[in-house]
Amino acid sequence: MSSACDTCPSKDGCTSQDTCPSANGPAKDPLAAGSSVKTVIGVASGKGGVGKSFVTSVLAVQLARKGYKVGIIDADITGPSIPQAFGLEDNLLANDEQMIMPAETSKGIKAVSVNLVLEDKEAPVIWRGPVLNSLVKQFWGQVNWGPLDVLLIDMPPGTGDVPLTVFQSIPLDGIVLVATSQDLVSMIVNKARNMASMMKVPVLGMVENMSFIKCPHCGDEIRLYGDGSSIEKSAAEIGSKVTDKLPLDPEVTKIVDAGKVEEVPEDLLSGTADMVIGMLNK
Repeated sequence: MSSACDTCPSKDGCTSQDTCPSANGPAKDPLAAGSSVKTVIGVASGKGGVGKSFVTSVLAVQLARKGYKVGIIDADITGPSIPQAFGLEDNLLANDEQMIMPAETSKGIKAVSVNLVLEDKEAPVIWRGPVLNSLVKQFWGQVNWGPLDVLLIDMPPGTGDVPLTVFQSIPLDGIVLVATSQDLVSMIVNKARNMASMMKVPVLGMVENMSFIKCPHCGDEIRLYGDGSSIEKSAAEIGSKVTDKLPLDPEVTKIVDAGKVEEVPEDLLSGTADMVIGMLNK
């Protein structure tokens, strides 16, 4: 039976055929004993700085408000921000079976992050790829998640080694892509979209973040980066849609910076939350 390796120009000199997803397909690591996760959704972006962690945090909050049991893997190992958004500070502990016990927010959302492992929260994570990849696998397979309706994965930006580990090691049911509306960012997010397609993971929806600001005097919406048509086009090309267009709101920013993301307005990210709830209720 032929595979993608048969037409690969580097086939004869390749030393990675045992682990190459094109040759063998993704090898999913098993979930930890005692854990049960119904749905796994990655939140991804083509580049950093577009609000991927913000979307992950708010989506978790909105799902928890609806009564769903939610967990978060902060897989952005070199730029972890989930603990800050939720005001989590205590380091993670292990149980008697040496399984990691996730942190838990005031509203019952479970989370793991490298910043809940490090003694110095501001220490840079200067680790090579294999160590980063190993930690991502541990956060999936060696954490006592208990029963969860949905596990959200705040993925590292781009299409490099660690995002590939997430796609290969964790059974994603789909991803939500986050972008701003500049053409340049849209081009880069298409790379993440195409990576998901190559790994046979569906794009469930796209979120346009920092889409506009509201004038404090007249209430008019001021578009910051264009009309968003490039994001709409990108979503339409794969049969998906833009599920939310989020404003840049200084008041919401203050809430998140204070570690109180669980106090964000209930209508924020409602389209994406409804889309996920539709999946959970099928």
